[in-house]
This record gives sequence, C-alpha cells and structure tokens, in this order.
Amino acid sequence: MQVATLMIGRGGSSLKNKNVLPVLGVPLLLWGAAAAHRSRYVNSYYCSSDDETILDTAARAGYTPIRRPDALSSATAQSCDAVKHALDIIEQTQGPIDILVLQHANVGTISETMIDDCIEMLIADPSVSSVVPSHDKSEYHPMRAKRVMPDGSLQSFFGEGKVSANRQDLPQAVFFDHSFWVLRGRQAVFDENGQGPWTCMGSRILPYMTTGCLDVHDLEDLDRTAAWITEHGIPHPSF
Repeated sequence: MQVATLMIGRGGSSLKNKNVLPVLGVPLLLWGAAAAHRSRYVNSYYCSSDDETILDTAARAGYTPIRRPDALSSATAQSCDAVKHALDIIEQTQGPIDILVLQHANVGTISETMIDDCIEMLIADPSVSSVVPSHDKSEYHPMRAKRVMPDGSLQSFFGEGKVSANRQDLPQAVFFDHSFWVLRGRQAVFDENGQGPWTCMGSRILPYMTTGCLDVHDLEDLDRTAAWITEHGIPHPSF
C-alpha cells in the first residue's frame, strides 16, 4: 500500500515565516514532519510550497520539494487545487497513491497515533473517501449564526426556522481541525462530487474526534503549541 504524506504551506502570511518559526527550538513544520515519520504507514514524503525556506526546511526531514506555481500561491488560491497539482506530480514520480496524508505546515500539534488512527479508519471502510480530525464546537453552532445585513442589523443566517436556545436540542455540529487530512488518493482528491468547500476530501467524510487544533496564526499560538507538545510528551524531532 502506497501511503504518501504531502505538507502544504505558503510563504505569504500575516505572521511572517510562521511555518518555520521555532517551537521548543525546532522549526514548527518539523514537528508535524516528525509525526509522519513515526507513522507505521507513511512511506513517502513531499512538500508543496512557493517558499524556498519552507521547502528547504521540510527537506531536512526528507520531504521531496514540489514547487507550487504562482497561480496556486496567492492568498486566494484554493488548497485543494494545490493538492491536485502535487498529487499529479507525485504519481508521475512513484505511481498511484492509495492514501494521501495532507499536512498543514503551520500545525505542530500532531502525533503518529492520530495519523495512524485516521489511516486505519479509512482502510476499515472502503466506502469512506477521507478521515479528518474534527472537534465539537457547540457554542458556535451554525444554526445560531447571524448574517450582517446591509443596514448593519442581524438576521438568522439560515432563515426564520425555529432554533432552540439549548445546545443539547441541536443536532451535533463539528468543525475540521485543519491539522491534517487523510484522503483516499485520487478517488477523493479528484472526486467531482466532493463536499465543499474542500472538495478534495471527497463525498463521504468521517470525523476523527479531537479536542481541537492549534494551527498557528500568531505568536501566542506558538506558545500554545509548545505547551501541547510538552503536555503530550511528543518526542523531539531528530532532523
């Protein structure tokens, strides 16, 4: 079984160089790379970026660089388009990929157990297109969301249907962590009926329930990432 991991990250960010800023003395993206290396299933490693520092840092962990074209490098570029571009290149290099583990370069709160659990969930059910770490955020339930109207007032985002004020009365709603996604290769990535907004997850997605993700967007997130790594006893990368 061919299981490849693909790390994606752009150079442009509101927090400059966030993907390679140090966490406990190690560039952020190498924490996720180390988790993928400890996986019992992942057997090839790639990184897609427009930024040489990201590509060079990932290369320290044995990730083959994939230079992202300018059209996929803007702030409005879609991540699934970058995944499709990279998967085509990967399969030209090593043939069909059964499972693609998509990693986000700005997340270090990942363990090999999480990756392997998601891969095993995907293997266990051939009807599943992807398994994605997800968390329950009932206090921000979408049925409670409000739309800002042109006059500045608020209206129910989904119309005027009756919505209970009690969270326990609402159907469960989960949100993706955006730490990593486990995808059933080309079948998921190029699924014409894939669920939006990330169609490359395919049409049948299972959640892998977590307590949430610490994707880094500011300096405080780096401190929270370091605390999570310490709390969970994550091994120090050896790269």
